[in-house]
Amino acid sequence: MSETYDYIIVGAGSAGCVMAHRLTEDPDCRVLLLEAGPRDWNPFIHMPAGLAQLVKFKSVNWGYETEPEPNLNNRRLYWPRGKVLGGSSSINAMCYIRGHASDYDDWRDSGNPGWGFADVLPYFRRSEDQQRGASEFHGQGGPLGVADLGHVNDLSPVFIQAAQQAEYFRNVDFNGPVQRGFGLYQVTQRDGRRCSTARGYLKPIRSRPNLTVRTGALTTKIQLHGHQANGIVYRRYGRTCYARAEREVLLCGGAINSPQLLMLSGIGPAAMLEQAGVKVALDRPGVGRNLQDHLDVMTLTRCLLPVTYDHLNELMVGLRYFLYREGIGTSNIAEAGGFVASGRSARPRPDIQFHFVPALLDDHGRNRLPGDGYSLHACNLRPESRGHIALKNDDPRTAPAIHANYLSEAEDVEMMLECLRVSREILAQPAFRPFRAHEIHPGNDVTDRSGLLEFIRNKAESIYHPVGTCRMGSDADAVVDPQLRVNGIDGLRVIDASIMPTLIGGNTNAPTIMIAEKAADMIRGLPALRDDTGAAEEASALARAEAA
Repeated sequence: MSETYDYIIVGAGSAGCVMAHRLTEDPDCRVLLLEAGPRDWNPFIHMPAGLAQLVKFKSVNWGYETEPEPNLNNRRLYWPRGKVLGGSSSINAMCYIRGHASDYDDWRDSGNPGWGFADVLPYFRRSEDQQRGASEFHGQGGPLGVADLGHVNDLSPVFIQAAQQAEYFRNVDFNGPVQRGFGLYQVTQRDGRRCSTARGYLKPIRSRPNLTVRTGALTTKIQLHGHQANGIVYRRYGRTCYARAEREVLLCGGAINSPQLLMLSGIGPAAMLEQAGVKVALDRPGVGRNLQDHLDVMTLTRCLLPVTYDHLNELMVGLRYFLYREGIGTSNIAEAGGFVASGRSARPRPDIQFHFVPALLDDHGRNRLPGDGYSLHACNLRPESRGHIALKNDDPRTAPAIHANYLSEAEDVEMMLECLRVSREILAQPAFRPFRAHEIHPGNDVTDRSGLLEFIRNKAESIYHPVGTCRMGSDADAVVDPQLRVNGIDGLRVIDASIMPTLIGGNTNAPTIMIAEKAADMIRGLPALRDDTGAAEEASALARAEAA
């Protein structure tokens, strides 16, 4: 059986739901949206604090693991990715962060015209429904709810106070003209519920007659006629199905699944494809390369008082939430954080991000530690190490080999040590004195370089921001061009975090949504939105002044 559409979108995640929403605004445009996972029925998806429970549900999570990481004592690191309507926006911690203005100016200056901060800010604003109201940096009325936290643990303001005591300043808007500083995160929520792209972008348009959504549909191959993509093959309910795209196939699977599907379709490094048993359609060595991720190290401290989230009455939390949409159930758990410029970089923009959690976290929350405590995540925002994705075989059901290659560059090692140093500096401030017992990880007795390095190699983990494996650029090795068209294949684009040339300085969900918003206008042939407020130039000028 074969069906025909104008556009086929593979992956109903952070980007795919945006594409479905925008493309079907044209009533004459027929769109098929495919998602390998189920619908977002699970109630823990919609209750923000339910994210702590989602690690248990393999049905909504691809649950990837890296290959043994040679610089992390050959550990396999856990990489959760959303396998459900909304993708990772349905299982993440909801922190709304765009990154630094210079991140996008760097994209533009590296051969990607149209991707500077002035070019992308209007798309951030268009996507946003900002609880605080519209401004030169923020939008209101968009599909994506962005809100202040409805509930904040007593320790989160203590953390911000401690950062100020360590002589870092307070920041009430990480997405305003200045990113550095410490404060409470805004979150992708609306009315106390998670606002995933499935809820914000897809749910309001499910009744559009020109949109077909299929869940439980694993796309196995892009159909090619020479160097033209004209459809896809997918498996659903044990059957092989075919769909034809009269205009374009749009890959929105993310930094793992999009390069995997390209390679399964014969587009990728020829030698690797042949070794995996895949017939080569186009030798593209860049597919799967340029993998980047934020490596994170946590400092855990025992708390003297039972004020943390470690031992909650989960039944009462759930009842209060589902009855009144209030209380701890509205928390994203990682309520406070901040951005610091370490001084190690030649450019003094923030290069460390913090997420403070008023609970003891170990092994992604899968290992419950006894007692009460608090945890401080710290990650290196701009790692120099690069990894890659490779096929293990030609079976679409087999997870690809993820070689993150963490800490392969010496500067990344030094940055992780700096992450620990600043974390300890903040946690040692007087604000924590009534709460601080002893340090669990790394431990009060671990102070020398070799001990701290061994701790990092034993305990550092991903903070879930893989990007770059279908790199955008104007050079011969780029996988997609600045219009996100796959080089060498007509009728095929990649629209997700995999196109990022370099990691942005922060969480990657909001930038992925922006990428899809901008791509939708490109595909529809609409004029690019322009920043007529001067806000982008203000932020870029501040970034240039910082570097002067």
